[in-house]
Amino acid sequence: MKRAIVIVIDSMGIGAMPDCRDFKDVPECNTLKHVCEFNNGLNVPNLEKMGLGNIQDFQGISRVDKPIAQYGTMKENAKGKDTTTGHWEIAGYTIPAPFATFPNGFPQELVDEFVAKTNCGGILANRPASGTAIIEELNDEHHKTGFPIVYTSADSVFQIAVDTDFIPLETLYAWCDTARKILDEGNWNVSRVIARPYKIIDGKPSRISKDRRDYSMIPKNTILDEIKSKGGQVIGIGKIEDIFAKAGITHAIHTGSNKEGLELTLKAMHKELDLKKIAYADYTSENPFASFIFTNLVDTDMLYGHRNDAKGYGKAIEEIDTYLTPIMDAMSDEDLLIITADHGCDPCVEGTDHTREYVPLLVYHKGIEAKALGTLVGFDNVARIVKEWLL
Repeated sequence: MKRAIVIVIDSMGIGAMPDCRDFKDVPECNTLKHVCEFNNGLNVPNLEKMGLGNIQDFQGISRVDKPIAQYGTMKENAKGKDTTTGHWEIAGYTIPAPFATFPNGFPQELVDEFVAKTNCGGILANRPASGTAIIEELNDEHHKTGFPIVYTSADSVFQIAVDTDFIPLETLYAWCDTARKILDEGNWNVSRVIARPYKIIDGKPSRISKDRRDYSMIPKNTILDEIKSKGGQVIGIGKIEDIFAKAGITHAIHTGSNKEGLELTLKAMHKELDLKKIAYADYTSENPFASFIFTNLVDTDMLYGHRNDAKGYGKAIEEIDTYLTPIMDAMSDEDLLIITADHGCDPCVEGTDHTREYVPLLVYHKGIEAKALGTLVGFDNVARIVKEWLL
């Protein structure tokens, strides 16, 4: 059985795209370059030998004479710099128009409908904000009123935060589901509703990553759909299931950390996952012709990029690199490995939002002809490579 393993290092961009100013980003943004510089280089021997340092000069990531993979840069076609836009294009679907954003908060008519249909009584915030900052700022008022904290960002997101020791997690999920239906029925063109649960830990509001959920719009005609329709497996690890609103997925498992996501990827490769436990009810194939393991590693973005933590970002990349040895060791002649990113989130420039950047592309299988791919137009080159390998 042929397999493709695609690992998305969330937000590991490698330089500003020409239109970055249209997205309120500076031409100097370069997530990986700045993370390397801040940390005086990174210890990533596997990414190095795959050719990451051959793409451009990254401090501490050497250029190698004989890389083991094909390496290059991808330029996004879609007009966006968010997770959904990036992942959908990786999977072969480029959005025809940008998602809506709300720099001044959500319109009152939308807020009123949300409050009425959820019976939540009211909302707090309703403005673009850093998630960690807004829950610290409004936690006391949240506990006083019982109102959810609803906020957005530079991305097309409707985010709902609650203390789940105060308001049950199930209620938060129900509110998010209602918001998704309102946004779809009203044609608001909002990419994602995000459940942002938190708890008070050591006296401080702290987000609970493992319970986060994303409620996305549904993409059309991705490589995931094609593989599933032909009887193949599509195993989503991390928030993949949410990003694609379950479309094209046959099996899914959420993660609480990059480490867990990498270990689950390894388990999937070793056929140690309990697939019956994580299978969708509509998946009935007992003898799949191919398997697509699609993993999102979100810590780089959520824990470090958005929090301007370049040190933590660097350590996260180094942790990912340590898992590439067992991942490549587990590969057979029938396996393809692709490592890429979905956008940038430079922790060393002003602001806490995503940045409009090129992303790296590393492609490996046993016996591959190592070469430079140059700059490829479209993240959908990943879908093309996966299709050529599997279909």
